[in-house]
Amino acid sequence: TAFDLNDVLDRSYEYLLATDDNGWLVGGGEPGPPRSYKLGAEDSAHCEIMRIGTYNSNWGGVSEAEIIKVMQSGKILIPQIEVLPTAIVANKDMPPELEIRFDMEPPVPNFTDHNAPLPINWALRFIHNQLFKHFQFPSRFCPGAFHSTILRKAAFRSSEHKEKYFQKCDDVVKKWRKNGPQPLNNGNWGVDGKERDESTEYSSGLWLFLDRDNITHFFPPNFLPPYNTPEKHKQVMDFLKEEWDEKKLVWRTGKEIEDVGALSSNCCNPLEVLSNFSLS
Repeated sequence: TAFDLNDVLDRSYEYLLATDDNGWLVGGGEPGPPRSYKLGAEDSAHCEIMRIGTYNSNWGGVSEAEIIKVMQSGKILIPQIEVLPTAIVANKDMPPELEIRFDMEPPVPNFTDHNAPLPINWALRFIHNQLFKHFQFPSRFCPGAFHSTILRKAAFRSSEHKEKYFQKCDDVVKKWRKNGPQPLNNGNWGVDGKERDESTEYSSGLWLFLDRDNITHFFPPNFLPPYNTPEKHKQVMDFLKEEWDEKKLVWRTGKEIEDVGALSSNCCNPLEVLSNFSLS
């Protein structure tokens, strides 16, 4: 795996007092008794890029056939997805979920210099914005772009234990940052967990989920490196110039993105690993 997510877990419950019945959603999931007091469950965490909600158009959704048709047509440019966890945080739920964040850093890229490095996690916003521009239907949603939930209903033993846990996580994220963004599907795996027949150097693409336990389709990259040519740089920047505001349901640009990015970095509490990316 690109990132050893067990490094940010607390399987011995040194810091945590309780969780929900699902336990840890990453690092292999929960092994079940006698190794764990939780029910046995497979690793099911994922980072949603677009939640479809329903395949029934009469209920405000879009059909699975239409999703597959568009994704296989090449209309959505899928780069080689390389990501880097930027933080482990507790969300605002009470008790909170623990999340691995995949924020785009910096939030506003260099729009003019095609040789400038692309932001960390740029591929997520690039794909998300294309999907939201192309697919417009009532049930379309993306919760907390972009994160992967690793635990729900996290109760800590004390405020001191909570502080120590997040310090441990910060140290791990710093270690991951040294190696930079990494591809997730670097073994060319298919939906059945077996290696795909099509051999390719670039295989870190998108997954379509029916639910967190059922992956139905894989869409490999169709927009391949390098990305520093003038033509490809423009294609990327055309979709990075905006960011979707999931609360106001509007697009924000420029200074608005910078302000939100600054607020997020200052207010984030550092005190949904990653199995794979989903479109569901």
